[in-house]
Amino acid sequence: MKHSTQPADLTATILDLLASSRPFAVATVLKADYSTPVKAGAKAVMEADGTIHGTVGGGTVEAEAQRLARQVVLAGVPTVFDFDLGGPGVDEPRAICGGTMRLLVAPSSAASPEDYYRASATLARRERGVWLTTLPLGCEASIETRFIAANELGTHRGFPTSEALAASLAQATPVLLALPPTAGAAHFEVFIEPLIPKPVLLIVGGGHVAQATAAQAFLLGFEIVVLEDRPEFAHPKLFPPGTSTRCGAIAEELAAFPADRDTFIVLVTRGHQQDSIALRACIRRPVAYIGMIGSRRKVPLVRRQFLENGWATAEEFDRIYAPIGLDLGAVTVPEIATSITAQMIVVRRKGAAVRIALS
Repeated sequence: MKHSTQPADLTATILDLLASSRPFAVATVLKADYSTPVKAGAKAVMEADGTIHGTVGGGTVEAEAQRLARQVVLAGVPTVFDFDLGGPGVDEPRAICGGTMRLLVAPSSAASPEDYYRASATLARRERGVWLTTLPLGCEASIETRFIAANELGTHRGFPTSEALAASLAQATPVLLALPPTAGAAHFEVFIEPLIPKPVLLIVGGGHVAQATAAQAFLLGFEIVVLEDRPEFAHPKLFPPGTSTRCGAIAEELAAFPADRDTFIVLVTRGHQQDSIALRACIRRPVAYIGMIGSRRKVPLVRRQFLENGWATAEEFDRIYAPIGLDLGAVTVPEIATSITAQMIVVRRKGAAVRIALS
């Protein structure tokens, strides 16, 4: 069994496999209750030669998905299976996490190539959408998946409602819904799977902390952009593969950057003056996260400057994570980068993170 070596855009992977006519199946976690290695929405593309892109939890559950994937590829018929991770003890070969999972393993034909192309184009525009999989109970051969762009949700009719689709998309939360018994004679479930663009990490500054943060964020699947006003610190060789570097005036470059709700901004410039310039240029942007490096003494001084000059309200400034990162007792550059990326993970997954106390 071979795993792809770095985080992959599974939509792009699927398009590559379709273009090269390589057979594959897609395994998706539909439901995960109690303690499980992954949650609903986890996904893996499984090629006929054993290569796996992504993961549905590893271990015995992934081995079973892989076994079924070979059958699905040959037969062209989807299958749904339940997996119990409640092994009785550590001496048992079965997983002992204690939870249960339901997984769908579907052939490439479950969704049309056109849907994958539309999904890829939606991501390229940094827009959102949902995958909608219909699962008629007792008739796995009829399982179908289709893609609906966010701007098309209002035209959706039937079950689930367009409001339910929009709610799942807004919360970025996959959900498995059952058709209400009174809605019709047929019994089926629908899995709503939000498609969200890869988060963008805009790092302002190119020094040691910036480089270490970029290296860790790359492993977490962020699309990385580095902004510097010093050419020697904006060289691509200092950062992970695929990093976009921009060199220019900080305020102008930040103002022109197309930030959105999937953007994370880390301010780690060479000094407090540059940090303040950068913060002033982005503090009112509707982004997911803004963090600014600084000491417990520096941050209150910057806050007072912003409030006295009318550059931000107290509410606007207090949404900034400053001092940046989680309070891990970090001392070294790699440890500081870990505290930053850990905080971004919490914000990304839970909406907000604990802040470092100023006193």
